[in-house]
Amino acid sequence: MINMAPVVDVHTHIYPPAYVSLLRSRNAVPYMRTFADNPSAGERLVILPSEDAATSTARGRPIGPEYYEEEEKIKFMDKHHIDISVISLANPWLDWCDASEAAHVATQINDDVEQVCSRHPGRLYAFGTLPLSAGADAVVAEIKRLTTLSHFRGVIIGTSGLGNGLDDPALEPIWSALQSTKQLVFLHPHYGLPASVYGDRAADYGHVLPLALGFPLETTIAITRAILSGVFDRFSDLQMLLAHSGGTLPFLAGRIESCIAHDNHLKQANKISGRRSIWDILSTNIYLDAVVYGEAGLKAAVLASGKDRLMFGTDHPFFPPLDDGEAEWVSVKTNERAVSGVFDGDGQARGDVMGGNAVRVLRLG
Repeated sequence: MINMAPVVDVHTHIYPPAYVSLLRSRNAVPYMRTFADNPSAGERLVILPSEDAATSTARGRPIGPEYYEEEEKIKFMDKHHIDISVISLANPWLDWCDASEAAHVATQINDDVEQVCSRHPGRLYAFGTLPLSAGADAVVAEIKRLTTLSHFRGVIIGTSGLGNGLDDPALEPIWSALQSTKQLVFLHPHYGLPASVYGDRAADYGHVLPLALGFPLETTIAITRAILSGVFDRFSDLQMLLAHSGGTLPFLAGRIESCIAHDNHLKQANKISGRRSIWDILSTNIYLDAVVYGEAGLKAAVLASGKDRLMFGTDHPFFPPLDDGEAEWVSVKTNERAVSGVFDGDGQARGDVMGGNAVRVLRLG
């Protein structure tokens, strides 16, 4: 029997008009600007302090219509045979926003995204943006408001949470609100690791080290802290989707579990007895996207969480073609090939990962 599930992209970003206007009005990171000393480079997006050095040859990153025009998203979907996209604001979200303004800005952005989705019925859904810098009360209020909007199926947050990591006790009312409203949490990295870990020659390698290693390790550390602090013990129905197939969590889960079991400090503090295992959490509370670009990593994700908890993603508009005239995005085709390779001969499983799981989990009409 042929699986007729639609192809769904759960990891795809957009900077909606309200956010673009805000970035263009700013002079401090994050911001968007065309630099007077290098106008030929076009408009640049600067979202990390390390990208803001005037002497850097890679000051910011090029940003074009594919980042913020909804029609470009639809063209990309059509080109790559993607039926539905669950769009989300890309990093740095509103982590940087002044506490007094964050709630209002989040409302503007989410309303903006709702309108974008409404203009493309059946094709676009969304993860909401939260005013994390405004504190738990404002965040909970926006979580509840999102349930009144038609196209939202969860929220996206960065690994820093309210600024102190996912094991921060101040996040408890937010986890509670997300659990009670049954909204999926899409966890995405932003800050990476300290630049010093890459060595003195890191700049010779472009963005490869921070993107290939820093982002996945940031996610792994953040979610492990959440597990160690008992977040999923206290909120056993909380559901998270981890970007980039969970970083290195599927590969390191056994080692983390072993270290917990052999840690005398945790034993003396009575934090071992009665806790849920990482394997239980991976198969019950955690979904993984299939943005891993290879069969080896995807097989680890399947073994860790199960084929019913994997969802296809593209990470559009990042990793675009570099050569003139190249129409297809290699990053997208690489993820598709990995799914096809891992589930060779199992059309049902392939269809579920490419879209069926997302339709079921996110209630996509």
